[in-house]
Amino acid sequence: MNDTPIKPAVGIDLGTTFSVIAHVNDVGRPETIPNAEGDLLTPSVILFDEDEVIVGREAAKAKATELEKIADCPKRQIGNQVYDKVFGDRRYPPEALQGWILNKLKRDAARVAGDFDEAVITVPAYFDEVRRKSTQDSGFIGGLNVLDIINEPTAAAVAYGYQAGWIDLTGKVAEPINVLVYDLGGGTFDVTVMEVGVNRFRTIATDGDMRLGGQDWDQRLIDHVAKNFKDNYGIDPTEDSTALGKLLRDCKDAKETLSSRSKASVECVFGSSSIKTDISREMFEDMTLDLLDRTDFTVRQTLKAAKLAWTDIDKVILVGGSTRMPAVREMLTSLSGQQPDTTLSPDEAVAHGAALRAAMLSNRHSNAFAPSEIKNVNSHTLGVVANEVETGIAKVVPLIPRNTPLPVVARRVFKTHRKNQESILVQIVEGENNTPEDCSQLGRCAIWDLPDTLDVGTLIEVRFAYEENGRLKIKVKVGGTTQKAFRYEIQRPNSLTTEQLESWREYICETDE
Repeated sequence: MNDTPIKPAVGIDLGTTFSVIAHVNDVGRPETIPNAEGDLLTPSVILFDEDEVIVGREAAKAKATELEKIADCPKRQIGNQVYDKVFGDRRYPPEALQGWILNKLKRDAARVAGDFDEAVITVPAYFDEVRRKSTQDSGFIGGLNVLDIINEPTAAAVAYGYQAGWIDLTGKVAEPINVLVYDLGGGTFDVTVMEVGVNRFRTIATDGDMRLGGQDWDQRLIDHVAKNFKDNYGIDPTEDSTALGKLLRDCKDAKETLSSRSKASVECVFGSSSIKTDISREMFEDMTLDLLDRTDFTVRQTLKAAKLAWTDIDKVILVGGSTRMPAVREMLTSLSGQQPDTTLSPDEAVAHGAALRAAMLSNRHSNAFAPSEIKNVNSHTLGVVANEVETGIAKVVPLIPRNTPLPVVARRVFKTHRKNQESILVQIVEGENNTPEDCSQLGRCAIWDLPDTLDVGTLIEVRFAYEENGRLKIKVKVGGTTQKAFRYEIQRPNSLTTEQLESWREYICETDE
């Protein structure tokens, strides 16, 4: 008999401003695991204090006094080569910063749930392939084996399905419903339309904005208070890191106050001067109306892409702490004609859904609920760059249009344009424009070892295999008698090498032991 305890698998909502980790407990229920400080939410903040790296609550508190030492919200910079601040003459890739956050979540959760290394990590539905790969790399750096990368709205829908009793072994039949998930977090915004039924979650359409979140509402308050200060004293408090750090904290607190009260005030102190700025909820909603309108537009576009009307939507689910703002709920009520469903915790729903997905994939709790079918769509069109025969101008040739159900395999055939061509460059892009410069450059595959003699017009087949987790694999087949095929991982310009990933993992995991 094997008495070795079974390691749990966890779900992680790796958020812009806060991160949450959850597991499925012994009775088959998803629950959030508190961190070492006893909190359910861990601030996604890192403090570089000389040789010490501090993650979470204490780092967030230090924003008010040591802002220059703070790496805040690295999720917004994931996919970039380096984070935009320097700490101790050193620059860090965003993957490493997220690795520190994930490693803290892992270490803290192990105190409650026992040792583990398997996890499902969530990402915004609108994350492109590069950012999904970088998030997977962050998990590796943090000491995790990433079972899957799933979309945050999908995870929330899974949590809703569990709560509705639709993830079980009873075999009961219910008519599927159409659910719209409105996910407004600290730094990103997603809207997803899904068909949800018993043990089935099918995404119909998704859209979003990776540069829109609660931080932008905070910034409007900061700008307003700073302008009031400058109008009175002729100096800008945001130019001082200490004054700015305190202003960041106080404006965020004021925003939260305005969700439950009709007015709030912020005191700004810079040098020997101070001023108190009063803000009403009406003022705040007026100064952020354009931000709300951006989400309104995205919701309408997603419904249009799903080919559905509001009368086809059975439930509107709110996810993300920023959905607590009354203006968000009023807008959605007005648009949909129904009260949004607020039965899920907007802070914990995504992590709970990810935990359920992790339990399904690891086949633990098979006696509690059945594995569920989860079908996502791609959020961006994938294509390659090719030259037009007549003009020689580079154009994007789509292979997989946006909102295509995953997984999917797609192929296009091209031709060589000169005799004895020695190499082929496959340039992969993501976006809705036919001009390469207006799309995101995912990476490239270069093929050099071609047959010695190729005729003009030799067929080149490019095949994309786009997986359920939003990761892409490429196969290129060269025509002719050899029918030589090449399988490639994308060479991404900003991605860390295997050696770099191993080095960061060793550094972060050993440092925090």
